[in-house]
Amino acid sequence: MFTPIDQVIEHFKQNKFVIVMDDASRENEGDLICAAENVSTEQMAFLVRHSSGYVCAPMTNVIADKLDLPLLRTGMKFESNDDDRHGTAYTITVDVAQDTTTGISAHDRSTTCRALANPGSTPKSFLKPGHICPLRAADGGVLQRRGHTEAGVDLCKLSGLSPVAVIGELVNDDDQGTMMRLNDCQEFGKKHGIPLISIEELAQYLKK
Repeated sequence: MFTPIDQVIEHFKQNKFVIVMDDASRENEGDLICAAENVSTEQMAFLVRHSSGYVCAPMTNVIADKLDLPLLRTGMKFESNDDDRHGTAYTITVDVAQDTTTGISAHDRSTTCRALANPGSTPKSFLKPGHICPLRAADGGVLQRRGHTEAGVDLCKLSGLSPVAVIGELVNDDDQGTMMRLNDCQEFGKKHGIPLISIEELAQYLKK
């Protein structure tokens, strides 16, 4: 059912997508994930086409702090992410200031994601709000929190890449735009040659 983690890491290193499933008792959803530092316009277009179109960029707290990306919370408090049902640490959205137009195109969104992963970027590199939603990953990764946010950052770290990922939730091509569940993700992965892993398997791999 799932691809061995070692194979997935080699695949991820080559700037390719991975489908990551969380637990059936949590979201029971599959996210399409790749590394941000080399994400292409074509990859972004593929992600937008097959997802909800809401593209997020998980990253470490170190990078989020460096880029001055505080947590968003009702009442403009930034100390907690308890308002989200799964504790997802959303920050203010961004567009990179250079080499983009409106920020919404696949070109612009991929450019913004690459800039988020660029160690030379500063807070002044970005316009706020924008069209990419950075997410703060728990410092302990999936061993601390079994989320897609942490899985994306952990995959980047395991692959020796900048710890900023690009993720989108896979949806079915139906009239209701329903979320892809495990069977749907398996079929999608087989059709497009994208390996499938679970967050739990990634956590077990990291425990070794």
